[in-house]
Amino acid sequence: MSRTARLMDGSALARRIVDQAAERAAALTRQTGQAPCLATVLVGDDPASVTYVRMKRARCEKAGIRSRHVALPAATTTAELVDTITALSHDPEVHGILLQHPVGPHIDERAAFEAIAPEKDVDGVTYHSFATMSFGVDGFASCTPAGILRLLDHYDVELAGKHAVVVGRSAILGKPVGMLLLGRNATVTYCHSRTTDLASLTRQADVLVAAVGRPRFLTGEHIKPGAVVIDAGYNPGNVGDVDFDSASTRASLITPVPGGVGPMTIATLLTQTVDAATRQLTAG
Repeated sequence: MSRTARLMDGSALARRIVDQAAERAAALTRQTGQAPCLATVLVGDDPASVTYVRMKRARCEKAGIRSRHVALPAATTTAELVDTITALSHDPEVHGILLQHPVGPHIDERAAFEAIAPEKDVDGVTYHSFATMSFGVDGFASCTPAGILRLLDHYDVELAGKHAVVVGRSAILGKPVGMLLLGRNATVTYCHSRTTDLASLTRQADVLVAAVGRPRFLTGEHIKPGAVVIDAGYNPGNVGDVDFDSASTRASLITPVPGGVGPMTIATLLTQTVDAATRQLTAG
């Protein structure tokens, strides 16, 4: 069977969003004499995490956003990490903080996240950010979910009244993307590893979000003909959570991996860093 789905090009849209962020960063720097600054914190030397942080820092520099990198040894304790993040939260020259996760099983990741000041939580990982996002009030959204919503809007996907099924319930992806979809008047079903007869639910989805962290977990048989499929997974070998070949014969729109959701995540991070800097440098 041949592909019928139209590709949702996250890379092209992300370039436009980053260009807009760069223009705003330059204007803010001219206005205040201070460039937006994102602090990245990395614990240990996990190769994938090192690559992600390097890529994010490079994108920052291209967008006129200063990047301050804090590299901590793998043996760093929870208390040491919390102290480091607390110091960054109190540093007026730092406007956004990104803690690269995972941080290692011996660290209380939630305690580390909660050390990020809400006004600097540009990755949208704190309880405060989840609450403001869920209630639709001013704050920072989780970057990947917010990027997904921006991509859906760009492709004129109507969400009100539609059935959205989210496969995955992580604190930084599955749960928040469901809340954002609910805020747009979609009817949302969460599925996960203990869901019985998963395919019977995913085949009801007008919009299907795969965020389960398992390569090619969802196939064509999981997809309602004409559905919009968002693959938010990224697994070794540039493979998503959706079996692209079989899914694209049934979906109307689908995100590729790579080049779909990933670039939108970074674009959202940079945008929210400029937002944070603007609020902090022009307050009062």
